Amino acid sequence: MNETSASRTAPRRKPRARNAPPAALGHGRVLQPAKNSEVVYQDLRRSIISMALPPGSPIQEKELSERYGISRTPVREATLRLAEERLLQIAPKSGTFVARIPVSELREAIVARRALEEVNVRAATARASESEIMGLRAIIQRQQETADAGNEEAFHKVDEDFHAGIASAAGYPGIWQMIEQIKVQVERYRRLTLPQHGRMQLVVQEHTAMLDAIAERDADLAVQRTDEHLNKLQLDIAVFRDLWPDYFIYDPAIDDKR
Repeated sequence: MNETSASRTAPRRKPRARNAPPAALGHGRVLQPAKNSEVVYQDLRRSIISMALPPGSPIQEKELSERYGISRTPVREATLRLAEERLLQIAPKSGTFVARIPVSELREAIVARRALEEVNVRAATARASESEIMGLRAIIQRQQETADAGNEEAFHKVDEDFHAGIASAAGYPGIWQMIEQIKVQVERYRRLTLPQHGRMQLVVQEHTAMLDAIAERDADLAVQRTDEHLNKLQLDIAVFRDLWPDYFIYDPAIDDKR
């Protein structure tokens, strides 16, 4: 059989769909369980912190294993990690649920964050270059644009960029990493505050006041404005706890003393 005859009799290959993985990778590929667990962990954590999964939401391990196409073991590993972070509550014989926000832990996290932010702001006042200050002003401008658009998710991201930028200008990027670790519950709470009328615009004004003091090299004023900015979160806890009582864990014996 010549080459022409062979080409006529050979079956034609079905064209691969756009964006489909190559055949060598698309079939028979098994991801390591650790990686599967990490993907589930990160996805769930992101949804919980963003309040896409609010407190009390049920978590079905079977449904997750089917969604990700994996066994229940890595899913279980992911939920146990989130339970250790107090983002999930695993109740024997009842199920797994998104944990409520503990008011006592929330208050402590705000106090700890304020102390660390004061260090960053004071150092940034002394060390920040003019270009770094201009960069922070550009971040505030982006934040103003997201506030005007009512884009809460983008606003939150730029808010993080502003505080991380201050830490970088201070020469203490590691302190911002520490802050990120302790403020998990604060982030959930903050997502409840952003829809409040005028809240995003107020945050932009507070950030601008903080940066103005840094640019003026007035460390005491910069720290004062930072404290005012972060204290607002603590003062409003009772308001939002009353609005969404099912979202919080409140212990009067502990929390009424603070």
